[in-house]
Amino acid sequence: MIGVKGKHRFEGLSKSIIGAAIKVHKELGPGYLESIYEQAIKLVFTEDGLNFEYQKEIKIEYLGTLVGTHRLDLLVENEIIVELKAVKELADIHFAQLRSYLKATGLKVGLLINFAKPTLEVKRIVN
Repeated sequence: MIGVKGKHRFEGLSKSIIGAAIKVHKELGPGYLESIYEQAIKLVFTEDGLNFEYQKEIKIEYLGTLVGTHRLDLLVENEIIVELKAVKELADIHFAQLRSYLKATGLKVGLLINFAKPTLEVKRIVN
């Protein structure tokens, strides 16, 4: 459970991330590959003073044994996983993917951001 103080931290950080995504979407619009949006949002995060890692490798374990690795699109302030998409429609698999990343990392909050629509689509997932 996220305490009140932690909740405010996540809300403020989520707002900053979403604000950065809105800036990128407003400037570029829909129609590009996910990698283009990733590069652009990294520039905005840097400009806004947000600490982030991109393509961060995480370990995936099963029954206490390492079974593989995966890369997160972005991890902001070591607290929020940001998964970027450029797809016509978000699908159940996109939500399941982000939930799995939250579980694997032990983090509580993730944002799924889809740039492919005329209006930026943002979904917040809380583990």
